[in-house]
Amino acid sequence: MKKTAQRVGLARALSKLGYCSRSQAAELIQDAQVRLNGKICLNPETPTSLLKDRIEVRDRRIFGAEKVYFMLNKPRGIVTTASDEKNREIVYNLLPKDLPWVAPVGRLDKASEGLLLLTNDSAWADRITSPGTHLEKTYHVQVDTVASTGLLNSMMEGKLCGSEILKVKKSRLLRSGKSNSWIEVVLDEGRNRHIRRLLEELDVSVLRLVRVAIGSLPLGELAKGKFRALTLKEKKSIDREIQSNEKP
Repeated sequence: MKKTAQRVGLARALSKLGYCSRSQAAELIQDAQVRLNGKICLNPETPTSLLKDRIEVRDRRIFGAEKVYFMLNKPRGIVTTASDEKNREIVYNLLPKDLPWVAPVGRLDKASEGLLLLTNDSAWADRITSPGTHLEKTYHVQVDTVASTGLLNSMMEGKLCGSEILKVKKSRLLRSGKSNSWIEVVLDEGRNRHIRRLLEELDVSVLRLVRVAIGSLPLGELAKGKFRALTLKEKKSIDREIQSNEKP
């Protein structure tokens, strides 16, 4: 049986080709800037084949861009968006102007810091963030109490937060002072403000939250606010982890 080409919405097709984000693509399409097989298309959801259809933006044909993979040490106070209605500083301000279009892989909220991946490979990004891959993310969290064994166990046992149960895969004490401590937390799934909400339910406040690793990829010595490309070895290591975790 002949295999048919997979079809996706036109906006998603532009994102998959690494041209821009899906929301940016939708704006271009609605502004009559995109042609599909020679005709202006105004519907971002128009079924499109990446293999067979001709896509043009402003009369220039779009082919798949070279895939790029970067890591950034996001400082506290930076928002993980392409634009911000409140005029807050965004992660794109930390990137060179001549960099190809890339999108953050998942998010770190404004108050959080640490390792953030960026890529134009949307399929790879989806696999990184998919709950089905159970790719571990490691955080160092400073809390406003000396973390007891009971607190660490409660985090792993889970707590009802609103309509969902939140828990962590692993938690351990790193170091403590008189009135606060640092704990290491490992998640293999990520909900919105997962760690903050869980600790809030346990009457604990987060003072700092730093993501220090995604899978086998550590933040390492990368300076705050700086970025670099992943090495081929790092990219392959993450790919192997994803593949081993994915169900057949």
